[in-house]
Amino acid sequence: MPGYDTHTRTLRLGGLDYRIRSLADLQQFADPDNHAQLLGISSAQWSLFGHIWPAGRLLAEAMATHDIAGKRILELGCGLGLASLVLRRRGADVVASDYHPLAETFLAYNAALNELPAVPYRTLRWDTPNDSLGRFDLIIGSDILYERDHAERLSALLPRHAQRTCEVLITDPGRGNSAPFTRALAAQDFVLVERRCRMDEGDTPPFRGRLLSYARTEVAAGVMP
Repeated sequence: MPGYDTHTRTLRLGGLDYRIRSLADLQQFADPDNHAQLLGISSAQWSLFGHIWPAGRLLAEAMATHDIAGKRILELGCGLGLASLVLRRRGADVVASDYHPLAETFLAYNAALNELPAVPYRTLRWDTPNDSLGRFDLIIGSDILYERDHAERLSALLPRHAQRTCEVLITDPGRGNSAPFTRALAAQDFVLVERRCRMDEGDTPPFRGRLLSYARTEVAAGVMP
């Protein structure tokens, strides 16, 4: 690829093999048209979308068995979109989203590499309303609370895109920023169920990773008495 190097590796996700093209290392950078700069993506942040992270693998594994029947699903900050690829293979109604200028290209390439139908993709900035995106029954993300202000931005985004009965599922590597997000979602009638997870082979109990599942039922949403 022009301006940066990639490699392709095979991952085992949900018991099936996926070939994934990713950036060769964290030093890769190319922004000839200044698209990333205009979006506020620095050279240090530029390569983060294009790597296979433990939290992304954990989310993809969770989506291999999660109940998806009849659900419209949105992946936030998809990066390489591992979870969306797993969901697409299962025939899910999924939309992947990110705001990195190359996320869509890598997602489309990896879908084709695995002989999957194209994954619908939408550019989505968390602080910019996008009314055309619609609402979802399940909203997922991996390691999307990595900055302190992300809890506020994400909790403000959810009312625009979450159905009244909705589940929000996030894999978090234990960065310590989930507490304000949990409080904000509690104010929106979401109830948290948290499960500790091994993030990698070196992770020992009590595992630092967390699978955060926030659910808002019809009763909690005030639809039923």
